[in-house]
Amino acid sequence: MLQPLAFRVRPNSLEDIIGQEHLVKENGFLYNSIKAETPISFILYGTPGVGKTTIAIAYAKSLKINYIKLNAVTSNKKDIEKAIEEAKNNTPTIVIIDEIHRLNKDKQDILLPFVEEGIIYLIGCTTANPFISINKAIRSRCHLLEVKPLTNENIVEGLKRAIKNKYGFNNNLNISDEALNYIAKCSNGDFRFALNFLEIASITFKDKEININNIKEIKTVNNSSIDKDDDGHYDAVSAMQKSIRGSDVNASLYYACRLLVAGDLDSLTRRLLITAYEDIGLANPSACMRTKIAIDAAYQVGLPEAIIPLGVAICDLALSPKSKSACLAIEKAYDLASKMPLDVLPYLKLTPTNLSEEMKYPYDNEDIWVHLQYLPEIIKNKEFFVPSLRATSTYEKYLNDNYEKLKSFLRSSNMALLKKKYPKI
Repeated sequence: MLQPLAFRVRPNSLEDIIGQEHLVKENGFLYNSIKAETPISFILYGTPGVGKTTIAIAYAKSLKINYIKLNAVTSNKKDIEKAIEEAKNNTPTIVIIDEIHRLNKDKQDILLPFVEEGIIYLIGCTTANPFISINKAIRSRCHLLEVKPLTNENIVEGLKRAIKNKYGFNNNLNISDEALNYIAKCSNGDFRFALNFLEIASITFKDKEININNIKEIKTVNNSSIDKDDDGHYDAVSAMQKSIRGSDVNASLYYACRLLVAGDLDSLTRRLLITAYEDIGLANPSACMRTKIAIDAAYQVGLPEAIIPLGVAICDLALSPKSKSACLAIEKAYDLASKMPLDVLPYLKLTPTNLSEEMKYPYDNEDIWVHLQYLPEIIKNKEFFVPSLRATSTYEKYLNDNYEKLKSFLRSSNMALLKKKYPKI
């Protein structure tokens, strides 16, 4: 039984890599490493199917160095220890680890000293953002190299190579350029997807001239660039919130639907609720409540109908006036509270001790409440809330006016004096 096409036509040297000129072509980073016969440790990051593992293996073969391939998900502690023992007996050895962002700390700790000593050269491959997902100890020992998405032209070139390759179709596949271009377009930069697509076409239409109509018969949905665990997902979430913040309702709907096409209802609804309170906030509080109602409705009906209430909420938020005043206020307060955990004023404590009657909190005299000091003495004049100068809603304008009015009151921690000044009626 034949192995998959993508495996059979995998390049054995950097010269055969498609695209990635910044890494593998003349004066590219990896090209120079091989030319100098100096192996290095690095992390390759990029979207699925762009050739990260292929580049890693081709790099090892080009250097003519022993390599061991592991997977962070399936390889256990014993597999890593076995690889180290092999490396000790065959120094240097390149250890290639797929899904390296999933490598737990125990496994990392085993590898690190051998990477440090040069017994092992580590090459990690990941679809995740290495600045977020890769342990700092590993990052400090490895160069971070981005593997960029392939263009349609790159993919068509690669498909034509696979057709010519003696381990591929050995020139025994008749397919039109139009069909190849359609496959490339559907693949969304994922060469593995394109090769698998081509292989299915060759099986489906064996001994026939394959045209674009044949291809359309077996594939009608483009390969999605969004997966819940890769950067495409985070990029779409980020783009949706920024589009809502920028009041572009059409872009907001598009990026939300990118997530919905991928079936990622959880991330979409979570980000919508955050966006409502972070970016709309006091400018339209009722929109925040309506967003929560729309999310509840979405989960009640489920996909695909969930897109209807969510679409209403997205349009509501994108077209709504915006205000970050409350969000910025709580962020500033949180920052100070984390740095200065000051003691609560005695009369504000739940059960104050050794406090005279005249210094106790006046539950029965609301006239004192707005004149009383609540912040600790050292930060008594600190302001976290800054009214939005762009407030457009009647409600937010009212809150801003009320805030200015309240600021005019002189606040004091002298409870006895306040009780005399504002006696209980």
